[in-house]
Amino acid sequence: MGESNSSVDEDLLLKEFFAEVSEVERDNEVIRILSCFKLNPFEFLKLPFDSSPEDVKKQYRKLSLMVHPDKCKHPQAKEAFGVLAKAQQQLLDQQERDYILSQVTSAKEELRAKRKKQLKKDTASKLKSLVDEGKSEQEYEQSEEFQQELKLKVRELLTEQEWRRRKMAMRISEEEGRVKKDEEEQKEMWKRKREHEEQWEGTREQRVSSWRDFMKSGKKTKKGELRPPKLKTEDPNKSYVQRPVKRATSNSITFTQPTGTTTTNNDPPDEGVDQIRSNQELRVFLNPYEKKVKGEG
Repeated sequence: MGESNSSVDEDLLLKEFFAEVSEVERDNEVIRILSCFKLNPFEFLKLPFDSSPEDVKKQYRKLSLMVHPDKCKHPQAKEAFGVLAKAQQQLLDQQERDYILSQVTSAKEELRAKRKKQLKKDTASKLKSLVDEGKSEQEYEQSEEFQQELKLKVRELLTEQEWRRRKMAMRISEEEGRVKKDEEEQKEMWKRKREHEEQWEGTREQRVSSWRDFMKSGKKTKKGELRPPKLKTEDPNKSYVQRPVKRATSNSITFTQPTGTTTTNNDPPDEGVDQIRSNQELRVFLNPYEKKVKGEG
């Protein structure tokens, strides 16, 4: 019963508050929201880093009613309203919240290390911190100066992480594009190969029938085609004999072997030559020889 009464009282207070808010303040809030650092949802809702999920819900309700498009006449009120909704969603998501808080912890550690280096140089501050036994450090971290430095450091770390994330996403996208391209090339290659095989199979009957026709008809010589000379083994009927070269000396006759070699005989042809060649061929061959001998005699 007490909880329901407290919620009703909060609603009444909110209505009274927004009734007093001027249009200029609403416009200024829209401008503030849109000018915040986009990677830090705590800045959109104007909350410290140690805020609880309940604090997030209350603050979102307050700011969203302030910049609601139905109540705020600013042209970008709808955009600001959407940004607040996204910021609340991120802070209520445990994984997103843990990621942001981990960056906040890293920023605090860097700022503390920086402060220790400064204290080593400043002897008076070092002695004071030893006397206070750490109380000065707690007071410093709760100061406005430290909170501002922490805010800027968190921005820096979130920016670095976002840049790394985008580079990694770009590399992954490029790798996926390369793999996809290779797959498409492989598919195209297999497609062409399959089409070639289908075309080859389609012309099988034509090729087989052409070969059968060729085997039936046999090899025919085209008109005007020159045939190569037959080999000696292909003409058993013709006897190949030694044929003397036409040039002759007084006492020598050169004979040509069937293989292309030549032999020289210093004596006139004997009876063995008559057995190989006909008398007519020998007479024709010896005629210039006989004339030469008779002339010399």
